[in-house]
Amino acid sequence: MKYRYNPSCGCARCRAHGFMGPTVLITIGVLFLLDQVTHTYWLSFGRTWPALLIVIGLVMFMQHNAPATGHTPPEYTAMPPAAPPYPGQQPPGWRPPVVSPPATTPAPNASATDQGEVRNG
Repeated sequence: MKYRYNPSCGCARCRAHGFMGPTVLITIGVLFLLDQVTHTYWLSFGRTWPALLIVIGLVMFMQHNAPATGHTPPEYTAMPPAAPPYPGQQPPGWRPPVVSPPATTPAPNASATDQGEVRNG
């Protein structure tokens, strides 16, 4: 079975999947901070940006080598029917929906009420 990320799973591999964004942002922040605080040539961002690639590689290595024990695969729902390829053309096997007419209440008989008849039931 091929591994697929599931955000609601608690296995180590799925948890490691969410580390990439925060780790990259922290690394960029630290590199820019070093560039602003120190005024040395070898700590400028133009020379330290490869550290960002190293951090990305380490996080990817951690993601792929984390154990997947206890992994619950994501559940997929059925695909909705495909839209017709051209306007007015229906896909094979398509049937129009059955629509029932609205229920109407019979109108009271005016002639029976005028004559004073009482109708029960």
